[in-house]
Amino acid sequence: MTLSKQNNNTGPIAHQSLSVQLALTGHSFLITHTQTKEVLFFCETIFDQATTPEELLTHLTQKINDTSELKQNFDHVVLIHCNDMVTSVPKSLFDSQKAAEYLKFNSKILATDFIAFDQVHAQDIITVYAPYININNFFFDTYGEFSYYHATTKLLDTILNSPSEPEVAKIHVHVFKDSFTCIVSTNNKLQLCNTYSYKTSEDFIYYILFCYEQLGLKTETDTITLSGLIAKDDSLYALLYTYVRHINFEPNNKGVIIKDTPKHQQYIISNI
Repeated sequence: MTLSKQNNNTGPIAHQSLSVQLALTGHSFLITHTQTKEVLFFCETIFDQATTPEELLTHLTQKINDTSELKQNFDHVVLIHCNDMVTSVPKSLFDSQKAAEYLKFNSKILATDFIAFDQVHAQDIITVYAPYININNFFFDTYGEFSYYHATTKLLDTILNSPSEPEVAKIHVHVFKDSFTCIVSTNNKLQLCNTYSYKTSEDFIYYILFCYEQLGLKTETDTITLSGLIAKDDSLYALLYTYVRHINFEPNNKGVIIKDTPKHQQYIISNI
């Protein structure tokens, strides 16, 4: 979705785009050259504990005010919301007038919450979600026109449109600080897309094994691909490898290259 207005500031910086990924557990800013895809600026902040949308706005305001690279106009600004107030709906069943109805069964939403939705490119899937509207308003006032999406939309766009072996299940898990999104597809047709909250490594492996069981996947033969906040030397990976024999990290060959950052870690923001 795109919000637009006339920006009264000076003209945009030529050929520069700003991408922002935000969650209640932290945020990332990425500036790239729109033509060469060169990374011009990157910074990431991860909070010790989850904040509120109001506290997140305070953090973002201070970050932009304190960072000269971010106090500019850009050719394009993209904002990615990462939260668990999201669901995927087949396009044939989607009614925009009843968007909130799709969320109320698996998310706590209020009557006053603004509900948005994205189209997954080249797929008949609609992502329905509740963005942080206070953050949207802030970006609207700060940068003028910008586009915003849910992280699930960008994951589905990238994963479902990537090459895959016929009849082989593609299992992708993107890890956030206190949640992860599991996407399973066969022949680039979606079978599962869900976000799970976790506090311990045991929570993490429980939900993954549950997905394997429900979809009839085999831990000894079916490969799982990881991206996000996970590494070979952490407890999540160690416990996962105890049960799942074939594990890959997303190489992210199509995304921009962020120096000194593992290719799989910034999988979403680098593939915008």
